[in-house]
Amino acid sequence: MWILAFIFFQSILNVFSEDLHSSLYFVNASLQEVVFASTTGTSVPCPAGGAPPASLRWYLATGEEIYDVPGIRHVHPNGTLQIFNFLPSSFSKLIHDNTYYCTAENPSGKIRSQDVHIKAVSREPYTVRVADQKAMRGSVAVFKCIIPASVEAYVTVVSWEKDTVSLSSAV
Repeated sequence: MWILAFIFFQSILNVFSEDLHSSLYFVNASLQEVVFASTTGTSVPCPAGGAPPASLRWYLATGEEIYDVPGIRHVHPNGTLQIFNFLPSSFSKLIHDNTYYCTAENPSGKIRSQDVHIKAVSREPYTVRVADQKAMRGSVAVFKCIIPASVEAYVTVVSWEKDTVSLSSAV
């Protein structure tokens, strides 16, 4: 009778000790967007970990597991997704402007990160100009700053100037 109680107690301890030593978790799951310059590339860590160590994998939002593309995209053994710098002519929407997620898997189970949108921005020269306006002397004229669409989301008008003299702060 004592032997059965001892075996039962040991099996309960084994179950609890496995649960205490096995875990799967997110370290920092707040990353939702990564914008990077085409001239620098980027590295995005998979925000998961576990004990025992988890197997980390990256996927496109469609569920397709991604693969290494030499010199363009690489998943490191530690789960970091690296997208290398590239020339603007080598831009690929599939790689450089897409939504990814990572998974972590170990004996505790499998977890999935939030979607992370990765977007490359080409660093190319651009010109900001003022739209031509006509107004009668003494009336109000409204000027509009024209920013190229390729950089519009990354440029903010902070002031207006005429011949390097500040006219007023931008609203």
